[in-house]
Amino acid sequence: MAELQTALAESPAVALLGPRQVGKTTLALACGKGRDSVYLDLESAADRVKLGEPELYLPQHEEHLVILDEIQRIPELFQSLRGLIDAGRRRGRRSGRFLLLGSASIDLLKQSSESLAGRIRYLELAPIDAGEAGSERVNALWLRGGFPESLLAETDAASLRWRMDFIRTYLERDIPQLGPRIPAETLRRLWTMLAHQQGGLLNAAVLARALAVDGKTIASYLDLLVDLLLVRRLPPWHRNGGKRLVKSPKVYVRDSGLVHALLGIGDLEALQAHPVAGGGWEGLIIESLLAAAPRGTEASFYRTAAGAEIDLVLSLPGRTRPWAIEIKRSVAPRLERGFHLACADIDPESRLVVYGGVEAIPLAPGIEALPVGELCQRLRALSS
Repeated sequence: MAELQTALAESPAVALLGPRQVGKTTLALACGKGRDSVYLDLESAADRVKLGEPELYLPQHEEHLVILDEIQRIPELFQSLRGLIDAGRRRGRRSGRFLLLGSASIDLLKQSSESLAGRIRYLELAPIDAGEAGSERVNALWLRGGFPESLLAETDAASLRWRMDFIRTYLERDIPQLGPRIPAETLRRLWTMLAHQQGGLLNAAVLARALAVDGKTIASYLDLLVDLLLVRRLPPWHRNGGKRLVKSPKVYVRDSGLVHALLGIGDLEALQAHPVAGGGWEGLIIESLLAAAPRGTEASFYRTAAGAEIDLVLSLPGRTRPWAIEIKRSVAPRLERGFHLACADIDPESRLVVYGGVEAIPLAPGIEALPVGELCQRLRALSS
């Protein structure tokens, strides 16, 4: 909430982007309660009619914060907003004009970046992360994921049903509304294959053969899932020219609960016995740390052909040396030789291990093991 309020105080338009059901509307309405505001849901035919002539309707609310939900339904509106923002600036109305909510579709980003350059700030609202959930709910968060309705469901079975409905709705309704004509079953199969390979290196050729499509088609499907904030491509570290580095990105389904729903994993006992457990845990930690990290942080992983590896490398703004982070699910973590070799290559400022325990412990000289919540707190403190 504080970051959103600051953005509205400094910019005429703010785009709050994130997947459906993550809480964008709830946050926006809470923000609007403290000021004069108007809310329009662009999935409502009545509200779309109001914006049939935006240059006539919106100037009536120049002194209000206008919240436009599901903005991707009317992408041509961005051109009108540009003129209204510029006219308002000339009259001294320089900030807090429009709050735009929507899925981060390709069209949405393209339209807004072209029409509102220099007039808009982007914020991402991600699902609940481990730093927000607290240590007592980390296992539930790992199993169910961070979408509020899923995490807070009365039972694991109810949570799984919600996530299955979420996946079906995205495939059958939301993605077709955004424009791409992709067979729902093909996209479901790709999404499921990515869940099986959670945290693995991207091999587009293997995926293409399995789906009987070409590599360019796989790339376009993957771009769509990334752009909708449903999948993350974690790039490899590329600043060490003297080593033979892995060049393929790692791929994660961003919400661990969706991973488990795609694979039919319904409870914690089944999850702990499943091969995806480690990859799902790693994905949860990466998403949590990136949600807590300062704006402008760059994330990557490090892996050489010889086996030196770091799960997550964070290049923090204003710092010349990165943080090297290893992710372990165990409460008694042990570091492999590859981590030490990788750290010798990149010379990180901090060498940290996120593990399944509840307190900070030293593992070796210069290496500390932390619960995920504590590392999230440290990262958030860098932004203050």
